[in-house]
Amino acid sequence: MTDESRESLIALPPGGVELRRPRLLDQVHEAIRRRYFSRRTEEAYVHWIKRFIYFSGRRHPAALGEAEVTAFLNHLAAERKVAASTQNQALSALLFLYKEVLSRELAWLDGLHRVTRPPRLPVVLTRGEVERLLAELQGVRWLIASLLYGAGFRVMECLRLRVKDVDLGYRQILVRDGKGEKDRVTMIPEKLAAPLAAHLARVRSLQARDLEAGFGEVSLPYALARKYPRAGREWVWQYLFPANHRSPDPEDGVVRRHHLYDSVPQRAIREAAHAAGIAKRVSCHTLRHSFATHLLESGYDIRTVQELLGHSDVSTTMIYTHVLNKGGRGVKSPLDRLEQRRAEYRCTAEAQTARSL
Repeated sequence: MTDESRESLIALPPGGVELRRPRLLDQVHEAIRRRYFSRRTEEAYVHWIKRFIYFSGRRHPAALGEAEVTAFLNHLAAERKVAASTQNQALSALLFLYKEVLSRELAWLDGLHRVTRPPRLPVVLTRGEVERLLAELQGVRWLIASLLYGAGFRVMECLRLRVKDVDLGYRQILVRDGKGEKDRVTMIPEKLAAPLAAHLARVRSLQARDLEAGFGEVSLPYALARKYPRAGREWVWQYLFPANHRSPDPEDGVVRRHHLYDSVPQRAIREAAHAAGIAKRVSCHTLRHSFATHLLESGYDIRTVQELLGHSDVSTTMIYTHVLNKGGRGVKSPLDRLEQRRAEYRCTAEAQTARSL
């Protein structure tokens, strides 16, 4: 019997039967769900714990320590060339494993080479580019992209919205369990009030058909499904952007209609940016960046923008001020102060072309 299998057995009194402890990864899943971490965090942590175990020769983490953790993280930095955020995520996963699952505090990781995080400025679209981008989208994809830009959502915040979170009367949307498990309120653009109302009518019709077919239930957060067994079939709990097809829930196997996958708007926005001829690296988050920047350009104070975005620290919101001065912090280039003929470049280019012939 290996050391790992010995650890997994619980000895009962004489004459009793030995029971096997939950597997390590099962303990990780249980510890994460006790703390209500998101499913994406759970998947990421389990991924890095598996990577660490394989890197360490499939040894049990209980038999490993600071030296092996440091070696793994240095391997990610030196050989895998991962970004700073990736190494930090792997470090967080391993610290969680040792502290919350193995009940062991890791000492200071001497010799750890941290990947530096270079300052990055967000990609921002002009108002004209946003108009061209949205013009290439239709239907639900257009509505999602319009909300990302018009209300400053993160893509998963938008897709996880439920009917009860949308208040057309007060023209506001309540974002629940956003990044950092924070709630916040943001606006509904006036131009989206009518499209949202029409979309809600279509979603209600879809749920009615699901109920007739014996389905129509959605997953509920935390333990609400046990407290209110029929709440999952109620209209107010339905997702604002339901998926096109029903599928088994990975948690309990019940067939439900989940919300759209994030790949749907991500792919649609990339394709729309290409079709609109926008020569920038455009993603769903680019629309959130543009939302914040355009509000600051319109004269709204940074604290208001901070609240709408859900930032804990105003310094995070400050990154959007880099475009307000335009052209390198508002400095006028010395070239612009020279008096030159407008056609100089054209004439010079034509002369060079003639000489090359």
